[in-house]
Amino acid sequence: MTCASCVARVERKLGKLDGVQASVNLPLESAQVTVPDTVTDQQIIDTVTATGYTARLKAAPGADRLAQDSDETVAPDLSDDASAASAASAGLRRRLLLAVALTLPVVTISMIPAAQFPHWGWWAFALSLPVVTWAAWPFHRAAAINARHLASTMDTLVSIGVSAAFLFSSWQLFADPSLTAHTGMAMSTHTLYFEVAAVVTTFLLLGRYLEANAKQRAGNALKELLNLGAKEATVVRDGVEVQVPAYRLQPGDVFLVRPGEKIATDGYVVEGNSAVDTSLITGESLPVEVDVDDTVVGATINTNGRLLVKATRVGSETTLAQMGRLVSQAQSGKAPIARLADRISAVFVPVVLAIAAATFTVWMLAGGDLQSSFTAAVAVLVIACPCALGLATPTALLTGTGRGAQMGILIKGPQVLEDTRTVDTIVLDKTGTVTTGRLSVAGIHSFTPASQDEILTYAGAVESASEHPIARAIARAAQANGPLLPVSGFDSAPGGGVRGTVNGRQIVAGRAGWLQANGIEPEAGHYTALQGQEDAGATVIWVGIDGVAAGIISLTDTVKAGSAAAISRLKALGLHPVLLTGDNAAVAAVVAAEVGIPAEDVMAGVLPEGKVEAVRKLQASGATVAMAGDGVNDAAALAQADLGIAMGSGTDVAIAAADLTVMGNDLGQVAQAIELSRRTLATIKTNLFWAFFYNAVGIPVAALGLLNPMIAGAAMAASSVLVVSNSLRLRRFGRPGRGDASIPRLPATTPV
Repeated sequence: MTCASCVARVERKLGKLDGVQASVNLPLESAQVTVPDTVTDQQIIDTVTATGYTARLKAAPGADRLAQDSDETVAPDLSDDASAASAASAGLRRRLLLAVALTLPVVTISMIPAAQFPHWGWWAFALSLPVVTWAAWPFHRAAAINARHLASTMDTLVSIGVSAAFLFSSWQLFADPSLTAHTGMAMSTHTLYFEVAAVVTTFLLLGRYLEANAKQRAGNALKELLNLGAKEATVVRDGVEVQVPAYRLQPGDVFLVRPGEKIATDGYVVEGNSAVDTSLITGESLPVEVDVDDTVVGATINTNGRLLVKATRVGSETTLAQMGRLVSQAQSGKAPIARLADRISAVFVPVVLAIAAATFTVWMLAGGDLQSSFTAAVAVLVIACPCALGLATPTALLTGTGRGAQMGILIKGPQVLEDTRTVDTIVLDKTGTVTTGRLSVAGIHSFTPASQDEILTYAGAVESASEHPIARAIARAAQANGPLLPVSGFDSAPGGGVRGTVNGRQIVAGRAGWLQANGIEPEAGHYTALQGQEDAGATVIWVGIDGVAAGIISLTDTVKAGSAAAISRLKALGLHPVLLTGDNAAVAAVVAAEVGIPAEDVMAGVLPEGKVEAVRKLQASGATVAMAGDGVNDAAALAQADLGIAMGSGTDVAIAAADLTVMGNDLGQVAQAIELSRRTLATIKTNLFWAFFYNAVGIPVAALGLLNPMIAGAAMAASSVLVVSNSLRLRRFGRPGRGDASIPRLPATTPV
């Protein structure tokens, strides 16, 4: 395909199949087709072929492909499209070089009287003939194929314009061989347009060549993303290490990851501990500590320790493959704003042909000579090519979504871009989004001579035998001071607490009722200290030693580093942040104050099923709501919101329900995602404006005879390159020193 008219034709033909919906992408040269069970793949391919193009089935990004007539799984081939694009670019380069070499002397002898010699017209004819035939062959071939199907595209305009200029000049030369018998002829004294045909071809080839290279760069981010995965894995079978291709891994396989190696696929650690660099997936630069039972993601890098990992998801089910699918789907879709360009492109070429014919007729009837009439008509044909219209939206979408993927930001579809522009309120789920969702010891109060360290040591020892999140937090804090003491006679009560013997002392930890059940009665002053901690938003655990209330341990859900700055950035984007939590009002108020959210914008004590109603309430008040969350209980609210944003550290259910996904757990990426989406939408609008403006101004100017066809050809080629280049500016989004100082940044570790 070469222009927006091609896109419109293929979509229209596919849409005539019963129940088929198609979205065709020009830069990717691909179509995403939704079909009913009654339509086969071959019918789709046959329809495209009947339209005048060719098509083949394409494996989904990251998906496994099966060898023909075999059960053997083979590696997905990601190089087909790249090889085809590279070959096409090389072919254009050869044609361009020939065109430049022959066009320069044609222009010289045609336009510079001092360079002319007797019968120079025949030399111009001979030199321009290869240019308008072989070099311009891609235009002529496409025009002929479309004509055979009673259709027209940009290539139709180019082919007719170039052919008309060359054939008209040839007819003039053969009709009057003495036309260029004299030297020193200015352009106004002869009616040969060989230089016009050659220069227009050369400029359009240059534009097509630059365009092809730019489109390749625009789509490179997705290709790089899909190529990040490990190529090989060391599987451990019966104690023996076996090297296998990564795509052959099966769920349940245990594989070894040495320091510095990529993790071959998604799984969980069964042995070892290490720090894993997840920046390739999440965009976050700090390595993540992993231990036994912690999940790991394929394509991330093990930085120091030796890990044994059990595979849980392979092939098309991995996080990397899912990212690839989301990005590919987003790139193949169309933003609502692009539909206007599609509707115009569908009728654009026939209208331009009519305008060119009308221009020639009007000039002739108005008393103009053949030369002026012909020049104006050819200029209309050349200036009107709708390349820029077809490239305006998809190149920006390609570049924006690709850059987002490199930063750990996944935009589900073009509609999301429109949604980010209109949202004015953002609901933030507290746990896991604003806070870490992981309790940590914030303070210890002793009521006896026992020191704070002693209380923590005893409590940590007895709590280490429990799996409760509070117990694990206390055990982690105690372990930081040294090895945990052994516990005997352990007992626990759900919702109450734990007890056991440590170093011969009876230790009880839990709620006040649990202490009372074990014969320990806290004093009135102890309750005052407890109330003060709870009012400050802490969760408090009693610790009793040998029948006495020894002290209390306060735990808090820590606010993520950067949450306050991220909320400040969201406000700068014009969003009104609202904190939503199931915790009590005291806890919510403390967190809200720490991150800069006013008390009146806090919704506390909201049960999981009440989150949807909270979003609806805001919408009923006139707000356009975005919501950021990461849990299963957030999924319904994410779907209800006008814009759902899933934190990638959360669940698959939340990610599936969301419109935007940030693969990291940093709230700053949410602000970054909204900014990138808005920037991409703004780029699309800018591209479309210039594409429409260019044609709206250029066609009338050409029809009035004020535009030389050579200049028209250069302008047309420049418009396409300008649109693509403007889109490529999105590749610099979020990079230091590139004019994005106001944008929150995360390191871009994937080279572009």
